[in-house]
Amino acid sequence: SHTILGFNMNLRKSLLASAVITATMGLTACGGSSSSDSTETPTTPTVTNSAPTAISLSTAAVTEDVVGAVVGTLSATDDDATGMVFTLSDDEQYFEINDSNELTLKSTLALNAEQVETVDVTVTATDAGDLSFTQTLSVSVTDIEAQDGVNVYEFASTVNASNSAVSYTGQVARHALSAQIKAYISLLSVDYIESEGLTGDAVKAQLMAYWSDYEAVKDNSFLFIDGATTLQQSFAEISNSGKTLTGKIAGNDASKMEEDWLTEGTFEGWSDFGTQAKTPEGLIFHYFDLLAANVDAIASGTQSEDVNGNDITAAYITTSGLDLNQLIQKHTLGALMFSQGTDDYLDEGLDEDNTDAAADGTYSTLEHQYDEGFGYFGAARHYLEFSDEAISDGSASADIDGDGKIDLASEYNWGNSTNAAKRDKGAVVATDFSSAAMTAFIAGRKIINDAAPSALTDDQKTQLLAQRDIAVANWENAIAATVVHYINDTLADIDTVQGTQASADDFANLAKHFSEMKGFALNFQFNPFSPFYSDDNAGKFAELHTLLGEAPLLTDAYKAQLGEARDLMQEVYGFDAQNVENW
Repeated sequence: SHTILGFNMNLRKSLLASAVITATMGLTACGGSSSSDSTETPTTPTVTNSAPTAISLSTAAVTEDVVGAVVGTLSATDDDATGMVFTLSDDEQYFEINDSNELTLKSTLALNAEQVETVDVTVTATDAGDLSFTQTLSVSVTDIEAQDGVNVYEFASTVNASNSAVSYTGQVARHALSAQIKAYISLLSVDYIESEGLTGDAVKAQLMAYWSDYEAVKDNSFLFIDGATTLQQSFAEISNSGKTLTGKIAGNDASKMEEDWLTEGTFEGWSDFGTQAKTPEGLIFHYFDLLAANVDAIASGTQSEDVNGNDITAAYITTSGLDLNQLIQKHTLGALMFSQGTDDYLDEGLDEDNTDAAADGTYSTLEHQYDEGFGYFGAARHYLEFSDEAISDGSASADIDGDGKIDLASEYNWGNSTNAAKRDKGAVVATDFSSAAMTAFIAGRKIINDAAPSALTDDQKTQLLAQRDIAVANWENAIAATVVHYINDTLADIDTVQGTQASADDFANLAKHFSEMKGFALNFQFNPFSPFYSDDNAGKFAELHTLLGEAPLLTDAYKAQLGEARDLMQEVYGFDAQNVENW
């Protein structure tokens, strides 16, 4: 637009008229007056700004299983698109906008076509005149077929292409042994102990066999799953060599470990070890001792009661509110599976040779080290082909190859891989620990496979470690979110157990949830990449366990401590406040 300046100078009228005429002659195209009447004041049109009228995406589809994927470039219809700014609603869960006006998934998220077909996103376009328009766009999720090395953890051997280069049966055998211990302990009700005539020594002997005597149990049938549905019918059919739990728990396998777990004071988070050594395995044995003592008490006719005078009907529930079964399993997941995975195979193990695959073999040492680290995460190789719901409820452990049986070595989800899906499923603000971990595991393995049988270049090693970091961080995030989940459950259970109508089941739930919370919370110290090891979080791991304690207390003060522990977890992991409250 153009503006005519008023004149205030003491000029003769004729000179003023001439000046105005001269100034306005060239402005008629912009709406200035074309009149030759020198007495009229020329007019200038008002240029009005219009708000944007439509928002579009160059591509409105995103491929599943790609973390942080670019969807498309945003644009808007406007009379002047210069300076257009695009924003998302404050409560947007999945998407963000980068500096190039591209709509992308958040850097920690992928979408799963088995879980959702389309996702809506609300975008606001604001022009340079501060006028805006808001529109909801739909983004479709493109399903991709299962592809080895893309969304399936499967890689052909580079020395014998007809064979798979992936093998981690030892890790699966240890998962199965841990699951067997949990299933055996769950049998130990008062009625079962009495009907079977069990003693504490007999129970402990069986537990020690599962823990450390593979030869004695390798031909045993499974208690944790119906063997009729599985390809393997015994531990020996998973792995025929001696895959004990005792050999790999932190401290007993000192190779590649960052900490000396056999030195008293290194292992933190628990103080009462009874007569056992104050080590990760010593705590397992202490729990075995407590369980055996409870079995003997039941066998002698002693009936334990909870705080409300209800009969305790299982040997693994203590009068102090511990569930020894949960403590044993969750501590094993940390001190063995998480420790070996992060502080062995995926740490110094990644320095191994990638050129040594023999012609009659199928994989290099580096390939095998990486596979074994992945094996401890516990995911089935087709993990990404299933929704969080299916992984959570167990239906994702499925017969993928159509042979009529579930292969425990490749088609079954163990341990923390299931917890990752459970926490993603329960998140109010979207998380994707499951897909982020799995896609990183696959991407890292592909880097190794693509290089084999040659050594990794410096650039490939850097890329590999970046994928390792993503996988391990999301593995730990899933554990941390699970601790938060059980803090919330324990808080609710305390209120219930304090109620006038509290039952034996209510107390058992309190013991279960406290013990899952505590057992998982012990895990973090076994990961050398844990945020608890950062300088900013020095001392916070010990603080966390001081707040959690070693048994639940039915007091307001203890409930306040659990609230502080939850706040500490949010601070260390940067979790969204809504998730922390609702997990």
